[in-house]
Amino acid sequence: MKRLLLTIGMGVLFSTSARAAINPLDGKAIFDKNCSVCHSINPPPKLLAPPIVPLASRYHMQFQSKAEGVNHLAAYLKAPDKKNSIDPQAIVRFGLMPPVALSDKELHTVAQWVWDQDNQSMGRGRRFGR
Repeated sequence: MKRLLLTIGMGVLFSTSARAAINPLDGKAIFDKNCSVCHSINPPPKLLAPPIVPLASRYHMQFQSKAEGVNHLAAYLKAPDKKNSIDPQAIVRFGLMPPVALSDKELHTVAQWVWDQDNQSMGRGRRFGR
């Protein structure tokens, strides 16, 4: 019986490790776990932070390529700074966000997910919550 349980346990352990190695990180899951407490995806904003869709729109206006925008956002999430903000009015309204304690790979993955949330039908250049 012990041998059977040990075999089953080892099988579960190895199959879980294999799935984790095959599946890429999921930006939406990272957002849901770490960011959704403060950020909504769509307007209206939560009380603590701007919504993601207009934020993504801002990044699309500011940066020519996805790589530039994602790299900037990942770096900003790691060490937020007023001078590197893409919308100083959001900082006035919500304050400067704290650094996000995630790995560089997780930061990059969630930044890619945010970039992909751009909704061009919302219009460009609108301020958060206005």
